[in-house]
Amino acid sequence: MARPKIPCNPAFTRFGAPARRPWLPLFLSLAGLALAGQSASAQDFSKNDAKVDALLSQMTLDEKIGQMVQVDSSALANPSDVQTCFLGSILSGGNSDPANNLPQTWRDAVNGLQCWALKTRLKIPLLYGIDAVHGHNNIDGAVIFPHHIGLGATHDPALVRQAEQVTAQEVAGTGIRWAFAPCIAVAQDERWGRTYESYGSDTALVSDLGAASVLGLQGDQLSPDPNSVLACAKHYLGDGGTQNGKDQGNDVLDEATLRKLYLPPYVAAIRAGVGSIMVSYSSVNGVKMHGNQHLLTEVLKGELGFQGFLVSDWAAIDQISPDYKADVALSINAGLDMIMIPYGPGHANNYTEFIADLKSLVADGIVPVARIDDAVRRILRIKVQMGLLENPWTDPALTAQIGSPVHRQIARQCVRESLVILKNDAHTLPLSKHLKHLVVVGAAADNLGRQCGGWTISWQGGSGTVTHGGTTLLAAIRQALPDGTEVTCSPNGQNLPKADAVIVVIGENPYAEGMGDRTNLDVTASDAALVNAAQATGAPVITLIYSGRPLVLGSVLPASNAIVAAWLPGTEGGGMADILFGDASPTGKLPRPWPVDNTQLSAQYPAGAPLFPLGFGLTY
Repeated sequence: MARPKIPCNPAFTRFGAPARRPWLPLFLSLAGLALAGQSASAQDFSKNDAKVDALLSQMTLDEKIGQMVQVDSSALANPSDVQTCFLGSILSGGNSDPANNLPQTWRDAVNGLQCWALKTRLKIPLLYGIDAVHGHNNIDGAVIFPHHIGLGATHDPALVRQAEQVTAQEVAGTGIRWAFAPCIAVAQDERWGRTYESYGSDTALVSDLGAASVLGLQGDQLSPDPNSVLACAKHYLGDGGTQNGKDQGNDVLDEATLRKLYLPPYVAAIRAGVGSIMVSYSSVNGVKMHGNQHLLTEVLKGELGFQGFLVSDWAAIDQISPDYKADVALSINAGLDMIMIPYGPGHANNYTEFIADLKSLVADGIVPVARIDDAVRRILRIKVQMGLLENPWTDPALTAQIGSPVHRQIARQCVRESLVILKNDAHTLPLSKHLKHLVVVGAAADNLGRQCGGWTISWQGGSGTVTHGGTTLLAAIRQALPDGTEVTCSPNGQNLPKADAVIVVIGENPYAEGMGDRTNLDVTASDAALVNAAQATGAPVITLIYSGRPLVLGSVLPASNAIVAAWLPGTEGGGMADILFGDASPTGKLPRPWPVDNTQLSAQYPAGAPLFPLGFGLTY
């Protein structure tokens, strides 16, 4: 196929300043898999190796190393560095957005950088990546889906696949063909601030939904289809199991437990054809995963037969030791194929330093040329499989689909299926649409940022109208009720009037990795006070919780007639109103146990019976 006539002179849009931003049911014996000599992969990426090797044979060492480098868009000293450094990949981290954060602006910016790649001698196109972890969450106006923990509560692989098909279309509509998703951590300790990025604490559930996500993003086969976006299973291996839920911490366990608890979702993702895997910041028994040759090369690439490529996390190799050049050598020799580098010239450990160090390590025989060739072959396999060498451009029709009503309806269904009814005394729910007066309490009720959580427009998320096109819970309630119903909103819960019912919205403020680690998960005193104030009115109280994990309810439990775990539902608040007013019956089931108190935050080692077990959920 000939390249489309795309003019390579669009204005380059400067991205924002860099910021820290930075998986089919399967129950196989891995030992049996290895003994049988079977590859776990359902897609043979090596079938393109004749074409890949022909290209590889023409490449200089500089061109090969460039393919192994992924630079954050905001760290580029000059967009021409894509050409002069032969860069193989660019990403936009959690805060690396164009000033005008609209789909067309993103597409123009990505195409502008792609043009520089096509000026290189061999014209190998860029593979552009982004953290599309609950929809295309960086882009204003895109559809934001429930975070993984909410999708985990659906227990519905077909719906998860459909959601990721929407995400793939919206990602591709901005010129991007690589999503750093799904996260297939089997989160055990909810003190971990990334718990909401995990589908749940059950290995089988995570395996099912992770594989469905891969198939949604890539399609049945990763291909040149413009709707096929490269998936990236993350973070290999053991994140979500670190001691005390510490982000980027240490897993202390034997290999048998590691394989039983955390490895099966990766086997399932490889079976589904995943083309890339991101390595975890965490350590296993004190060994940083980014330097763990046994787990990266011997197990993942050897035993499981993974044919795609491994990408590092954000500046993650820097954490191996204080010696950056030694970190480069150890990580590449351990099996890393592409290194994510968020820093540009003027900062230590920047992309030009990495290129110089790796070239020197090859010259000194510390990193074998064969290891470089293996890494580049794996990267080129994916680019060839995706048809990027023939057509690296976006179908403009996809851009117009971003935030479409059809996409929002699918997200609304995800919200409906994700809600878990924890308590419903005296059939408080569903509420009648013939109420005369409904009071809605809590600032979160009319706050799209609180509804979406972290990784929404910015890395840590935010409060208020962080994106456009969505519907808050309060707006959805007003849309669901007839004009004759009085709906009063009280953000602070003071001087509440008499009403037929009170809905109280409480929960966590937005956060992402690092900032979300907590040792105490009690509902805050201020949120408990809102529920108590609602109870004092004498009306039935429905408490709805926005959170990235189960919270310790305390006094909220007896003070509420009904309790709904809404997780972080995203932009489509109508899905919550559908359940509250009985337009749909709740089907959501807990994807992890709900603790009685703060001694039960580890799903693996709970102290006694939980308040609500894994799989709990009431219906009408």
